[in-house]
Amino acid sequence: ANTIRMFRERLTAVGALDTLFADFDRQLKARGYLPMGGQIVDATLVAAPKQRNTEAEKAAVKAGRSAAEIWPDEPARARQKDVDARWTLKFAKARPTADGKPQPDIAIPSFGYKSSIAICRTFGFIRKGKVTDGARYDGRMLRDVVTSDNTASDVWADTAYRSQSNERWLKAQGRVSRIHRRKPKGRPMPAHVRRGNATKSRVRARVEHVFAHQKAVMGLFIRTIGIERAKAKITLAN
Repeated sequence: ANTIRMFRERLTAVGALDTLFADFDRQLKARGYLPMGGQIVDATLVAAPKQRNTEAEKAAVKAGRSAAEIWPDEPARARQKDVDARWTLKFAKARPTADGKPQPDIAIPSFGYKSSIAICRTFGFIRKGKVTDGARYDGRMLRDVVTSDNTASDVWADTAYRSQSNERWLKAQGRVSRIHRRKPKGRPMPAHVRRGNATKSRVRARVEHVFAHQKAVMGLFIRTIGIERAKAKITLAN
């Protein structure tokens, strides 16, 4: 365990993670696994140990103060405090009642970091990733993970990524948006939009298999302190 930890620390210290991941992608291409079929974008929350802070300490963390500034007289405690991870709400679809009446979505509080990725549709390999705090909005990360070397122009993503700005950007990059459309406010979802979203979901579901493998099989969980170490853990998992 110490050997692996020290290896990750050295990679982080010299800023080698991006170079390492680029070399991994180069080796995939050299073996014939070219980015093909379009790309699927999504994000997942990676949990970290929950922090138990007072209201004043929480306010200081949100204000961007470092752990050493918040706990100047307790250096040992400060070393164990993660001021980079954030709380956020993850929404899950509630099951309808027995008579088919829809229920409000379930809001689940989560603490940790967010891993945004783009995979190629044909092979399912992660081609690009970005790690942020858990509260970062998914739609803001589209431009950070969409690649320019996929042989097909299609980009799939859920409704969190749909905005006029993102649609314009994709078009300017020569990409074709296959992003889910939102339900009109105060009106039922049009039948053709519902069918279109269902068709997109059959493609987009593949990215969920990637996240499920990382969390269930690889046991991805952040036990380190700070975003730089979290980036190392998640990038190596990617």
